[in-house]
Amino acid sequence: MQRHKKWLIITIWISTIAFIGAGFVGWGQYKYGDKASSVAKVGDVEISMSELQKAYSRLYQQYNQMLQGNFDEEKAKQFGLQKQALQQLVQQALLVNLAKSYDLMVSDIELFRVIKSQKVFYKNGAFDKETYKQVLSQNRMTPKEYEKGLRRELLIQKAVGLLPVKASPNEEKIVTTLLNIADKINYKILSEDMIHITPTDKELKNFWEGQKNNFMTDVSYEINFVKQSPVSKEYDKAAITKHYQENKTHFRDKEGKILPLENAKDAVIKELNAKASKDAALRTYIAFKKGKLDPSVKKETLTISNSNNPLGDQVLKTVTTLSATKPYAKPVLVNDTYYIIELVKTNPAMPKSYEAAKAEVLPLYLAQKRKEKLFALANSSVDTFIGQTTDFITVSSVDKINGLTKNEAGEFLQKLFTTDKKKAFITLKDGKIVLFNILEQKLLNNKNSNGSDVITRLKSTLFSEGLMKTLQNKYQTEIFIQGL
Repeated sequence: MQRHKKWLIITIWISTIAFIGAGFVGWGQYKYGDKASSVAKVGDVEISMSELQKAYSRLYQQYNQMLQGNFDEEKAKQFGLQKQALQQLVQQALLVNLAKSYDLMVSDIELFRVIKSQKVFYKNGAFDKETYKQVLSQNRMTPKEYEKGLRRELLIQKAVGLLPVKASPNEEKIVTTLLNIADKINYKILSEDMIHITPTDKELKNFWEGQKNNFMTDVSYEINFVKQSPVSKEYDKAAITKHYQENKTHFRDKEGKILPLENAKDAVIKELNAKASKDAALRTYIAFKKGKLDPSVKKETLTISNSNNPLGDQVLKTVTTLSATKPYAKPVLVNDTYYIIELVKTNPAMPKSYEAAKAEVLPLYLAQKRKEKLFALANSSVDTFIGQTTDFITVSSVDKINGLTKNEAGEFLQKLFTTDKKKAFITLKDGKIVLFNILEQKLLNNKNSNGSDVITRLKSTLFSEGLMKTLQNKYQTEIFIQGL
């Protein structure tokens, strides 16, 4: 622990940030197998639903910050956030099993030393116990839950600390030599902006003919539906009191304390109205299904698809589960209104006509032709081009290639210093092509090139991957939650 103190502190702070300030995001309910108290078991370590929800919440907040607040549950499903959260917990559990196999433990003194060092719990420049409790409460966490999670993080760090990854002198020498190879080059950057194409209608149509099955209409659904608007009723004191007594855990303040009835009354009435709305929607559903709708209920007809869906994603998702043998869907709630749906007909996807597909065909055609012409231009000019000349550059000189971003320059330099050609061109991921001619080459005497850091990072990555595979083979993983 002392040898890796600096690294450990950084990791602990990362862990702390993940625990504190993440808020809480849930995703509904899942069906369990026989192990209802846990969602998974890895070796001797069980993973609880609470841990999974918190891991999901932390990941959700991280993505939301990266996307500047433009993250929602739909994107979370697309990113497979639930599976990511479970995978993180499984990997942690594997390392906890490893720690236990070495009889490692984290003492109370070690644990509280770390907690007292975390400035998020400081008040007036020092650790404050009440602030500690308050911060955890605001994040819907008890001290017991937080300390359990932090103890696990420290235990994992102890286990990993037993397996340090270091660079040998020979490895360091080889990498340092590679980092000090320097080239002086002449180069020219070609981009698709240089290529101008004005396609004829005949060319576009020929392009479409060759791949018309890639331009299909959406599957569409002809539906009948009725709507059940929100119910708003008057409730006597007895009904309000009864519902509150039976469901008082639903009504809490910001600190998680149960509200008294006088403060929860509006929320109780809202919940009663929501229940009444759902009951009314279910009665309408039964009547609709039996063909006994009240004449005053308006039945509407609409055709919806992915590209034309005024009723929302949840309605479309529900409709896709219907069939000729099961045409009716139970009420679907959208913005406080219930929709009761009957599937009339499913229209399968079909190839679009050329005119209908033209707007989609044009950008694909232009992109393909620009790449073809740019590649042809690179081939024809690689032997005769005249470009910019650099000073001596190394694989790390990402800020010395004018016209490329640092990421683009990094990609170019990595490929440049692994090629065996003196004059050629390199294609970058973003479509740019860099023509180059190596004019001179020499070995620098740069004592600041730290080959040890590079090789240690590389070996650490490979070691971590290998360690996880070994632990997965050693400790059985059982998942008790459906859908993951």
